[in-house]
Amino acid sequence: MKLGIVSDTHDDLDAVAAAVELFEREAVDAVVHCGDFVAPFSVAPFEGDWAFHAVRGNNDGEWAVESTVEAFGEYHGEAAALPFDGRSVAVYHGTSATLVDALVDCGDHDFVCHGHTHAHGVEERGGTVRVNPGGLPIPVAGADDAFRVATIDTDREGVDAVTHHVLDG
Repeated sequence: MKLGIVSDTHDDLDAVAAAVELFEREAVDAVVHCGDFVAPFSVAPFEGDWAFHAVRGNNDGEWAVESTVEAFGEYHGEAAALPFDGRSVAVYHGTSATLVDALVDCGDHDFVCHGHTHAHGVEERGGTVRVNPGGLPIPVAGADDAFRVATIDTDREGVDAVTHHVLDG
């Protein structure tokens, strides 16, 4: 099973369209958004031929984000533990690094997906793979200017299951 992982799209419809196009090209079975859509209009383009799951980000202040997701997918509130193809995928926006670490270190999940920091990264600890797809770049010195998402192939093991894609911003 192939999963598309995205976070921190912050109402950037060009980035959303690029993510959707990539997920269509990769023929993902499900898309997981780790929060920070910001407004409902940037949710709707994720409706597709896949299961859709989302959690709340710290910038998702409009409650209509929830109802917009629920029109075609599943909204899980602050966090979720989702079963995909016999794998456990924990999803949390990532506002607390302590909670992200606890989800990774508890050993209950194969993958922990989060955003918030806008810094893409993949690491394996104790058999759990932490995935931050990155999202929109934050304009700081030395940072790259690419919008990033990730895909996870549940048929592969460890960090080899995760592929990052760069979508130029």
